[in-house]
Amino acid sequence: MSENVALTPFELLAHYERACLAHSADAPERVESLGLWRGIGFRVGRRAFVSGIEEINELLAVPPLTNVPGTQPWLMGVANVRGNLVPAIDLGRFLFDERTPSSERTRLLLVRQHGGTVGLLVDEVFGQRTMDHELRGQGEEERDPRVARFVAGNVTLDEQSYGLFSMSRLVRAPDFRQAAL
Repeated sequence: MSENVALTPFELLAHYERACLAHSADAPERVESLGLWRGIGFRVGRRAFVSGIEEINELLAVPPLTNVPGTQPWLMGVANVRGNLVPAIDLGRFLFDERTPSSERTRLLLVRQHGGTVGLLVDEVFGQRTMDHELRGQGEEERDPRVARFVAGNVTLDEQSYGLFSMSRLVRAPDFRQAAL
């Protein structure tokens, strides 16, 4: 489209629509066909992690929580998410015994577990991260014993180190499943 051609508002909107459709229609297929892995990046305390996009069902601003007496300190309470009661876990407190401070960036990651869904409170969500499958397999070993059982390795993307965090390992961990005191 040349700069000198005057378009009516309708023609300009039609042009934008064609441009958007041309660029977005095959984007998901291209990502998968190139052998790329997609995940959601998030921060817990000072650590950055990424989990497979298929392991995280939804990202939410933190809804109102109802306290549940007689539970571990990392179980913050339950939230009503579209009529379903979802336990909310402070992931920072569970992993590092450090309470996650509430801020405008704090989010709840909804993860499926046996028998329902659980919400994991994280400090911040970075959004989607994409990497080559080979890069995932070349990650450095996790050195922090507090998270080693959940992290398959560490990779560097755009000068940021991420732990490859397995939500399925987390929700199957016996100590995670035992929230009662």
